[in-house]
Amino acid sequence: MSLKKSSIIIIIILLIDQISKIYVKTHFVLGEDVPVFNWFKIYFIENDGMAWGTKISDFLSIMSDRTAKKVLTLFRVVAIFGIGYWLYSATKNKNPKILIMAIVFIFAGALGNIIDSVFYGIWFNDSHGQLATFLPKTGGYDTLFHGKVVDMLYFPLYKGYLPEWLPFFGGKFFTFFEPVFNIADMAISTGFIMLIVFNKRAFPKKEESR
Repeated sequence: MSLKKSSIIIIIILLIDQISKIYVKTHFVLGEDVPVFNWFKIYFIENDGMAWGTKISDFLSIMSDRTAKKVLTLFRVVAIFGIGYWLYSATKNKNPKILIMAIVFIFAGALGNIIDSVFYGIWFNDSHGQLATFLPKTGGYDTLFHGKVVDMLYFPLYKGYLPEWLPFFGGKFFTFFEPVFNIADMAISTGFIMLIVFNKRAFPKKEESR
């Protein structure tokens, strides 16, 4: 797959991701949810940290939440350059298509969430108790590099109490699948799943010369 085709797919994923986020951000109040099916809701939350809302400051108590947020965002920016070089190298060396597609998904997803983290703090105002507006006259809800990632896809496939006989968790209320995510997260997950499932095709062993 060429770098041109890869770029087109990345742009398409980015557009779907950002359009969905901007729509939710400007049409939903934070915490609002709209049922689509019994097992699927559009549920607007904002993630200020890493996966599952984890923050660097949760592990390094000496670091403030704002410093941890900026460090995380800057790390993501540096990482995206590394993934971009990996994609460029894979297309230049004509690596397997499955590998290039996996990198494309990971790159597009990572870039989609980076846009939120870097720019959403200055592009939008607060969503607490109100609909956010794009480029408000009064300014955004935070500064550059302190934006929050917009999540909205929620699949509560099962809700109920676990059997009492289960160790540790028996009798507790359980929801599957509880995390709320976005299109960018789906793209990243898809890329990693492709690398795991099709590992041998993505990284074929070179035949030894006789």
